[in-house]
Amino acid sequence: MAKIAEEEMQLVLKIVKILDEARASNAIHIRKLKELSALRSKTSSSSSSPSLFFSAFSKTLLPLFDFHRRVASAERIVRFISVFATIYDPHHASDCDVFLEDFLRFLLVATAAANKTARFRACQIISEIIMRLPDNAEVSNELWDEVIECLKQRVGDKAPLIRTYAVRALSRFATDCENSDVLDLFLEVLHLEQNAEVRKTILLAMPPSNATSQAIIDCTMDVSESVRKAAYYVLADKFPLQSLSIKLRTIILQRGLADRSVAVSKECLKLMKDGWLTKCCNADPVEFLKYLDVETYELVGESVMGSLLEAGSIQLNNGASIQQYILSTSERPEDTIGFIPSIQLMDAEVALYWKMVCRHLQKGAQAKGTDAAARMGTEAAVYAAEASKDNDLLERILPATISDYISLVKAHINAGPNYHFASRQLLLLGSMLDFSDATNRKVASAFVQELLHKPFDHEVDEDGNMILIGDGINLGGDGDWANAVSQLARKVHASIGEFEEVVLGVIGELAQPCRERTATFIQWMHCLSVTGLLLENAKSLHLFQRKSIEPTELLQSLLLPAAKHAHLDVQRIAIRCLGLFGLIEKKPNEELVKQLRLSFVKGPIPISMMACKALFDLGMWHTPHGVDRALGQDFSSQAQEDDVAYNPITFSDMDANMGVKLLDLLCAGLDKDDWGSILESDDNESVKAVLGEGFTKILILSENYPSIPASLHPVLLTKLINLYFSNETKNLLRLKQCLSVFFEHYPSLSLNHKKYLSKAFIPVMRSMWPGINGNPGGSAFEVSKMRKRAVQASRFMLQMMQAALYEKETEREDEKGGRELPEIVDGTVVPPLECGEGGLAIRIAAEVTSFGTKKTPAERSYVSALCRVLVLLHFQLSEQGAIQLMRRLLTRVAESISAEKDLVKELKRMVDHLKTADRHPDQEQLQDQAELIFGRLGLDFNLDLSGSAEILQTPAPRSTRPTHSRRRVRQLESSSDEESSPTSVVPSIPCTIGPRSQRASKTAALTKMTATKTLRIGEGEDGEDEDSEVTSDDNSEASDQFTE
Repeated sequence: MAKIAEEEMQLVLKIVKILDEARASNAIHIRKLKELSALRSKTSSSSSSPSLFFSAFSKTLLPLFDFHRRVASAERIVRFISVFATIYDPHHASDCDVFLEDFLRFLLVATAAANKTARFRACQIISEIIMRLPDNAEVSNELWDEVIECLKQRVGDKAPLIRTYAVRALSRFATDCENSDVLDLFLEVLHLEQNAEVRKTILLAMPPSNATSQAIIDCTMDVSESVRKAAYYVLADKFPLQSLSIKLRTIILQRGLADRSVAVSKECLKLMKDGWLTKCCNADPVEFLKYLDVETYELVGESVMGSLLEAGSIQLNNGASIQQYILSTSERPEDTIGFIPSIQLMDAEVALYWKMVCRHLQKGAQAKGTDAAARMGTEAAVYAAEASKDNDLLERILPATISDYISLVKAHINAGPNYHFASRQLLLLGSMLDFSDATNRKVASAFVQELLHKPFDHEVDEDGNMILIGDGINLGGDGDWANAVSQLARKVHASIGEFEEVVLGVIGELAQPCRERTATFIQWMHCLSVTGLLLENAKSLHLFQRKSIEPTELLQSLLLPAAKHAHLDVQRIAIRCLGLFGLIEKKPNEELVKQLRLSFVKGPIPISMMACKALFDLGMWHTPHGVDRALGQDFSSQAQEDDVAYNPITFSDMDANMGVKLLDLLCAGLDKDDWGSILESDDNESVKAVLGEGFTKILILSENYPSIPASLHPVLLTKLINLYFSNETKNLLRLKQCLSVFFEHYPSLSLNHKKYLSKAFIPVMRSMWPGINGNPGGSAFEVSKMRKRAVQASRFMLQMMQAALYEKETEREDEKGGRELPEIVDGTVVPPLECGEGGLAIRIAAEVTSFGTKKTPAERSYVSALCRVLVLLHFQLSEQGAIQLMRRLLTRVAESISAEKDLVKELKRMVDHLKTADRHPDQEQLQDQAELIFGRLGLDFNLDLSGSAEILQTPAPRSTRPTHSRRRVRQLESSSDEESSPTSVVPSIPCTIGPRSQRASKTAALTKMTATKTLRIGEGEDGEDEDSEVTSDDNSEASDQFTE
């Protein structure tokens, strides 16, 4: 044994010397590896103990497992021993295999160590060994199973660095079909992992497959920039373009090119340019666009082309142009009158490609021309030359003449709906052509008139009914098509008033059968779509004067009759045109406003939605007061009153509602329950969704509408908050997003907004809590759900009240138009009482005390929920009067909820805090001061200031000790209460028992009982009182609390 120990010591010294030299530089690792291998072979052949070398080697490495610093020398040692473990010597193959297995088992023990550094070094070395191990290494399957199971456990380690190396080590097994559980583990922990570096390692370890593609694509929206960048690297390295669906391709490119990080967008561009465009499409951008389905994902196609053009990845000087799709000039006959050139039709991808190329060249030429004009000398000449070069290239690509361009577009239009997308792309090229020549302008004008006269596409069913194709609102049934036509028309007729004159002439021709009442509903809709195109692009009705149709004639003979048409689609487009007509008027027309209100109240759902949008647009453009004045009624005197009561509106009697203000009418729409179902064809819109979006816009811009009564703001906020938390709107995703953004910014924009939120808090809680204020109840499950929703709303409103104001809010405007500077303490704006948490606290306290001592279960739960919000509010030190008043109110609040001990404790803490903040705690508050504060908050509340401002100690101490049987019953009840309440009941008898374990408590009790057993036999009641120190019910409860 002594000889073996001596040999081992000598061997340890030799290994230490080799490792010490290896840690100095990587350059000598090859030589030192040979020395260490020779030492291992020599020891195995000469030593009597086969494991002598491994024993010495493992002892040599022990200091490494206690060294936590990741310095270069330590990393060299790790790399050196990992390479040594994976070396395969064919002359000593058995020695290599035995050493590798022994070393892995040694490392597996270290991975389960309590020391974090030992686990880290073990996982690091295992990771290096597995990544370097050759495929022909002889390792038993049982050992690999142990390694995999151990590493899977380390994936859940609390140290992120250990998890990283565990994932890295498992990455080699993720591609093995027999170890699918490794891949399942990666997919499971990827979305749960909090550390970005670990998520990145998991991402890089994932193999390409259908199971991992979606998880990798989801990482393109990760919060960490490095993870998003790694996701695009993995997609470029492991996923060819053809292996992904069209939807996934477009999602990847859309997110990457629009990423806020420049590094991520560059990685996405590298993926698109070097990976997909070059390798998969042979650098052909048109071929690349075919993989993206640009007809469905047009914006993605435009973004891709724009990025490639900006990066210079597309060669434009290759001689290709749009002219190649038109018969060349040399092939034209001498007599070109009536000649129709031969046109080669473009695919959708080709048309989009040429549109983006021409737009890029035009934009570049304009930018360089602007730079040339802003500079002087040689620099200006250089920019001018570059601009001229781009213009020449653009001129060579575009059709040679206007006639060629029109022939090209007409050929695609006449080719049918399959070339509708290409036709629209070519129409957009018209904005880049020159129409200054009178002949060219005349030809183009005739083409524009032809486009405007083109009716809606439709089909005829088996019963002979005509079915419209398209949205039924815009020209051609497509908003993008109407926009392309209007751009071309405005480019051709660029003179002031010329565009309006031409379009009004077309409307006059189309309106003739409508006036004669001989038009079909498709003719009505065609005429109204052209009218809508004109109204969208017109800036004033003044340009309609002395044209073929006067504005009054357009309204009376076309728009108003169309709004009363029997066909619902005609009504819908007519209501839209009425809204556009009202926007360009100087003041709203009375008949127009009446028709919109009538359609909103009595029309079907699609008509009510369109009328609602039109009324909101008119109200925001002309102000709600201006729309009300169009009906000949003036509400200006009422608008300045804050206490104007909100009167419910009855939709069934329209004549009575003509005297109602616009916002009151729209607000009543939120209370109507029979609006019908959601329209699936309109992005799941509904009338309530339109009303909600409209009111958010008005409230967020409320400073622009001083005529809106201040009393209406809390009413609208109450309805919007109820709408946000309602189950009826869970499918209205657009409304949910709109309200979410609104509530995020609304409280931070103005101090007045916080005041309105404070006023709306109690009405919201009353309207949402079941069983009070006339609200229906239901089953226990439904009541529980409604209470949870109300509590969630209360916390949501509290967060809004505590949100910080934006920096620009340094002064606020009161209801009378005056500017008031808020108080600033330590650089922070201190809101007035009615705009801050203090005012809300007084409102809640007044609401709680308004309930009597006898309350229903619903009222008790309601009051309890309010108190749980109350204790979270804070007062400013400058609000001394409010602090004194709140101290008085809290005593009444505590009396109202005296049965809930945990809340009483919280209220007592709040009272103590307010007493500390009170600069004159012994001074009595006057009744006039309290009434003044209630008046500022708009509360009609009478408070008796007599009595103490302190909360009585509850519960009162018991005078007698309960019996053992009663104590056992109370213990059961206490344990039941503790399950439902997170806060323990306050013990009635003070005790000084400190926290200790359950075993220590029992030992102390038994010892004291044994020591005083004889004394207790001779004592009477006094002995029982002394014994209560150990065995009393309250102390046992307190001990249970500590042991828990």
